[in-house]
Amino acid sequence: MAHVTVEARYREPAERLIKRFSRKVKKEGIIEEVRDRRFYKKPSAIRRQKKLRRKRVIQKMTEQQRNK
Repeated sequence: MAHVTVEARYREPAERLIKRFSRKVKKEGIIEEVRDRRFYKKPSAIRRQKKLRRKRVIQKMTEQQRNK
C-alpha cells in the first residue's frame, strides 16, 4: 500500500487539508484496495473477475466503434 502524506500549507484551513488528503487517498486507490482485501478471495474468483472485467471493456470498446 502507498503511504500518503499531506503537509499543511501556510494558514490553510483544516477542511481544505482534509479534502486534499481525501483526494490523494482516492487517487492512490487505497480505499478500493482495503475493500478488496477485507475478505479472502479464492484465486479462481480473482481470475474470473479479471476475465469478466476484460470482457466488459472489450464490449464497451466495440460498441463505441460501431456507434462512430
